Amino acid sequence: MKKTPTLIITGYLGSGKTTLLKHILKNSKKKIAIIMNEFGEISIDSKIVKGKNINMTELMNGCVCCSLTGEFEEAIKEVINKIKPELIIVETTGIAEPDALIVDVEKNLKEIYLDSVITIVDVDSIIEFPQISRTTILQIEMADIILLNKVDLITKKQLTLVKTKITKINNKASQIECLNCDVDINLLFSLHEKHWINLKKNKQHTKIETFTFEKDIKFNKSKLEKIIKTLPKEIYRLKGFVNFKNGTFLLNYVSSRFNLEKSNKEKTQLVFIGENIKKYQSEMEKELEKSK
Repeated sequence: MKKTPTLIITGYLGSGKTTLLKHILKNSKKKIAIIMNEFGEISIDSKIVKGKNINMTELMNGCVCCSLTGEFEEAIKEVINKIKPELIIVETTGIAEPDALIVDVEKNLKEIYLDSVITIVDVDSIIEFPQISRTTILQIEMADIILLNKVDLITKKQLTLVKTKITKINNKASQIECLNCDVDINLLFSLHEKHWINLKKNKQHTKIETFTFEKDIKFNKSKLEKIIKTLPKEIYRLKGFVNFKNGTFLLNYVSSRFNLEKSNKEKTQLVFIGENIKKYQSEMEKELEKSK
């Protein structure tokens, strides 16, 4: 059974979660199901279809927004059976602690897999209120990717202080500066198999670089996993297909976490995405060649 990738978006009240959701919907061609506690600004004036565990309203491009009315696990199953989305996004409330939700997704739901946890941090708020709340600390601790939002409201020196503070809480997550959550969505979730290599160059994100590795090669699994676990911190994501003796798998890596899912591709095709990472390309290609 093919599992549906699931993205968790978290962040304190007013950090920019709805803004990010709108940005994803505008720029993605995926069929997305967004699950929220209640319909918010993301919803538009359209008919609400009531289900057993969720209420649904149609958005653009066949996407849906789902409001929880029952248990989370049953709601996920209902969404998959009725909508058959390519991606599920779960938006937590601003005061929610995501740890229990993450465990639920990883341990109790065989229909989905956790693609990444994105925490949005309002950097201006961190400067204005230096004492970080327990909830925000937990949200930062659980993140794979941290979006440093509203960077235009603080100075470079203040931004450095915020980064240092966040690194002390979570030194594994990638920190990405942004304004109005305007980030390349390829950094946020896996690409669909049909267009995995179609990365768009975004002038607003000049530091973001990509390189690819494409070869008819069969990896030794333990050697490849060793490379993945020691990737440079600047590499935010690694995605694509890897060929082993027992078949080809779709690989999705974000921060320090990765998963493999059986695929029908025949050849190894990988794309590396991160900040100023071209300098690692030659070395990475040599390491991969040695991992047969």
